[in-house]
Amino acid sequence: MPGGLVIVFTGDGKGKTSAALGIALRAIGHKKYVSIVQFIKSASAVGEALAAERLSPELEFVSLGRGFVTGVQDKDRMSAHRAAAEQALAEARRRMLSGSWDVLVLDELNNAVKLGLLDIVGVMELVRDKPPKLHMIFTGRDAHPELIAAADLVTEMRCMKHPYDSGTPAVRGIDF
Repeated sequence: MPGGLVIVFTGDGKGKTSAALGIALRAIGHKKYVSIVQFIKSASAVGEALAAERLSPELEFVSLGRGFVTGVQDKDRMSAHRAAAEQALAEARRRMLSGSWDVLVLDELNNAVKLGLLDIVGVMELVRDKPPKLHMIFTGRDAHPELIAAADLVTEMRCMKHPYDSGTPAVRGIDF
Protein backbone atom coordinates (compact mmCIF):
# COMPACT_ATOMS: atom_id res chain seq x y z
CA MET A 1 0.00 0.00 0.00
CA PRO A 2 1.54 3.33 -1.03
CA GLY A 3 2.13 6.00 1.57
CA GLY A 4 0.30 9.27 1.96
CA LEU A 5 1.00 12.01 -0.55
CA VAL A 6 1.90 15.64 -0.06
CA ILE A 7 -0.14 17.62 -2.59
CA VAL A 8 0.09 21.33 -3.41
CA PHE A 9 -2.53 23.31 -5.35
CA THR A 10 -1.22 26.81 -6.06
CA GLY A 11 -1.32 29.60 -8.64
CA ASP A 12 -3.38 32.69 -9.38
CA GLY A 13 -6.30 30.82 -10.94
CA LYS A 14 -9.55 29.75 -9.35
CA GLY A 15 -9.90 26.15 -8.24
CA LYS A 16 -7.27 25.42 -5.62
CA THR A 17 -9.69 24.83 -2.75
CA SER A 18 -12.17 23.25 -5.17
CA ALA A 19 -9.53 20.72 -6.26
CA ALA A 20 -8.81 19.84 -2.62
CA LEU A 21 -12.54 19.45 -1.98
CA GLY A 22 -12.78 17.13 -4.98
CA ILE A 23 -10.14 14.87 -3.43
CA ALA A 24 -11.97 15.12 -0.09
CA LEU A 25 -15.22 13.99 -1.70
CA ARG A 26 -13.47 11.12 -3.48
CA ALA A 27 -11.80 10.03 -0.23
CA ILE A 28 -15.12 10.10 1.65
CA GLY A 29 -16.58 7.94 -1.11
CA HIS A 30 -13.94 5.35 -0.22
CA LYS A 31 -14.85 5.52 3.49
CA LYS A 32 -11.92 7.75 4.44
CA TYR A 33 -12.00 10.62 6.94
CA VAL A 34 -11.05 14.17 5.93
CA SER A 35 -10.24 17.22 8.04
CA ILE A 36 -10.05 20.65 6.42
CA VAL A 37 -8.32 23.37 8.41
CA GLN A 38 -8.71 26.83 6.91
CA PHE A 39 -6.01 29.47 7.33
CA ILE A 40 -6.85 33.13 6.52
CA LYS A 41 -10.56 32.55 5.80
CA SER A 42 -12.92 33.11 8.72
CA ALA A 43 -15.92 30.99 9.64
CA SER A 44 -18.95 31.69 7.47
CA ALA A 45 -21.84 29.88 5.82
CA VAL A 46 -19.91 28.99 2.65
CA GLY A 47 -21.01 25.96 0.67
CA GLU A 48 -18.08 23.80 1.74
CA ALA A 49 -18.82 24.40 5.45
CA LEU A 50 -22.50 23.61 4.89
CA ALA A 51 -21.57 20.42 3.00
CA ALA A 52 -19.21 19.38 5.79
CA GLU A 53 -22.11 19.52 8.24
CA ARG A 54 -24.02 17.11 6.00
CA LEU A 55 -21.03 14.80 5.51
CA SER A 56 -19.98 14.69 9.15
CA PRO A 57 -18.30 12.75 10.71
CA GLU A 58 -16.37 11.78 7.57
CA LEU A 59 -15.69 15.45 6.77
CA GLU A 60 -14.63 18.02 9.34
CA PHE A 61 -14.35 21.70 8.38
CA VAL A 62 -12.53 24.07 10.74
CA SER A 63 -12.07 27.78 9.90
CA LEU A 64 -9.55 29.44 12.18
CA GLY A 65 -8.59 32.51 10.15
CA ARG A 66 -9.47 36.12 10.91
CA GLY A 67 -10.57 36.96 7.38
CA PHE A 68 -8.64 37.98 4.32
CA VAL A 69 -5.48 40.00 4.80
CA THR A 70 -5.63 42.92 2.38
CA GLY A 71 -3.40 45.89 1.69
CA VAL A 72 -1.58 47.64 4.47
CA GLN A 73 -2.69 46.32 7.85
CA ASP A 74 -2.06 47.95 11.18
CA LYS A 75 0.35 46.21 13.54
CA ASP A 76 -2.35 44.99 15.98
CA ARG A 77 -4.44 43.50 13.18
CA MET A 78 -1.43 41.67 11.71
CA SER A 79 -0.64 40.30 15.18
CA ALA A 80 -4.18 38.89 15.37
CA HIS A 81 -3.77 37.31 11.92
CA ARG A 82 -0.42 35.78 12.93
CA ALA A 83 -1.87 34.40 16.16
CA ALA A 84 -4.79 32.86 14.27
CA ALA A 85 -2.44 31.30 11.71
CA GLU A 86 -0.24 29.85 14.47
CA GLN A 87 -3.35 28.44 16.16
CA ALA A 88 -4.46 26.89 12.86
CA LEU A 89 -1.01 25.33 12.39
CA ALA A 90 -1.14 23.89 15.91
CA GLU A 91 -4.63 22.50 15.25
CA ALA A 92 -3.42 21.01 11.97
CA ARG A 93 -0.53 19.31 13.80
CA ARG A 94 -2.92 17.95 16.43
CA ARG A 95 -5.20 16.51 13.75
CA MET A 96 -2.23 15.17 11.80
CA LEU A 97 -0.91 13.24 14.81
CA SER A 98 -4.31 12.09 16.11
CA GLY A 99 -4.58 9.13 13.74
CA SER A 100 -8.25 10.00 13.16
CA TRP A 101 -7.87 11.39 9.64
CA ASP A 102 -6.83 9.95 6.28
CA VAL A 103 -6.66 13.29 4.47
CA LEU A 104 -5.72 16.64 5.98
CA VAL A 105 -6.37 19.75 3.87
CA LEU A 106 -4.54 22.93 4.90
CA ASP A 107 -6.56 25.49 2.98
CA GLU A 108 -4.87 28.83 2.22
CA LEU A 109 -1.74 27.83 4.15
CA ASN A 110 0.41 28.93 1.20
CA ASN A 111 -1.03 32.44 1.49
CA ALA A 112 -0.34 32.50 5.23
CA VAL A 113 3.34 31.77 4.56
CA LYS A 114 3.59 34.31 1.73
CA LEU A 115 1.99 37.02 3.89
CA GLY A 116 4.43 36.34 6.75
CA LEU A 117 1.78 34.97 9.10
CA LEU A 118 3.64 31.64 9.32
CA ASP A 119 7.28 30.72 8.94
CA ILE A 120 8.05 28.05 6.34
CA VAL A 121 10.21 26.28 8.95
CA GLY A 122 7.12 25.29 10.96
CA VAL A 123 5.31 24.17 7.83
CA MET A 124 8.22 21.99 6.75
CA GLU A 125 8.36 20.44 10.24
CA LEU A 126 4.72 19.49 9.73
CA VAL A 127 5.59 17.84 6.40
CA ARG A 128 8.56 15.99 7.92
CA ASP A 129 6.46 14.73 10.86
CA LYS A 130 3.57 13.55 8.66
CA PRO A 131 2.44 10.01 9.49
CA PRO A 132 3.26 7.67 6.58
CA LYS A 133 -0.33 6.95 5.50
CA LEU A 134 -1.75 10.48 5.86
CA HIS A 135 -2.39 12.50 2.70
CA MET A 136 -1.77 16.24 3.17
CA ILE A 137 -3.06 18.89 0.77
CA PHE A 138 -1.81 22.49 0.84
CA THR A 139 -3.74 25.17 -1.06
CA GLY A 140 -3.27 28.85 -1.80
CA ARG A 141 -1.36 31.17 -4.06
CA ASP A 142 2.40 31.51 -4.03
CA ALA A 143 3.43 28.14 -2.61
CA HIS A 144 6.89 28.32 -1.05
CA PRO A 145 9.68 26.69 -3.12
CA GLU A 146 10.63 24.39 -0.20
CA LEU A 147 7.08 23.05 0.00
CA ILE A 148 6.95 22.57 -3.76
CA ALA A 149 10.23 20.63 -3.62
CA ALA A 150 8.95 18.40 -0.80
CA ALA A 151 5.59 17.67 -2.44
CA ASP A 152 4.71 14.55 -4.42
CA LEU A 153 2.16 16.38 -6.58
CA VAL A 154 2.05 20.08 -7.46
CA THR A 155 -0.57 21.68 -9.67
CA GLU A 156 -0.54 25.36 -10.57
CA MET A 157 -3.88 26.91 -11.46
CA ARG A 158 -3.52 29.74 -13.97
CA CYS A 159 -6.25 32.32 -14.50
CA MET A 160 -7.12 32.76 -18.14
CA LYS A 161 -10.53 34.41 -17.71
CA HIS A 162 -12.69 35.16 -14.70
CA PRO A 163 -16.23 36.58 -14.42
CA TYR A 164 -15.02 39.09 -11.79
CA ASP A 165 -13.08 40.80 -14.58
CA SER A 166 -16.36 41.74 -16.29
CA GLY A 167 -18.05 42.80 -13.05
CA THR A 168 -19.90 39.57 -12.24
CA PRO A 169 -20.14 39.12 -8.46
CA ALA A 170 -19.33 35.86 -6.69
CA VAL A 171 -21.89 33.13 -7.39
CA ARG A 172 -23.42 31.12 -4.53
CA GLY A 173 -22.63 27.42 -5.01
CA ILE A 174 -19.78 28.17 -7.44
CA ASP A 175 -17.54 30.69 -5.68
CA PHE A 176 -18.67 30.19 -2.08
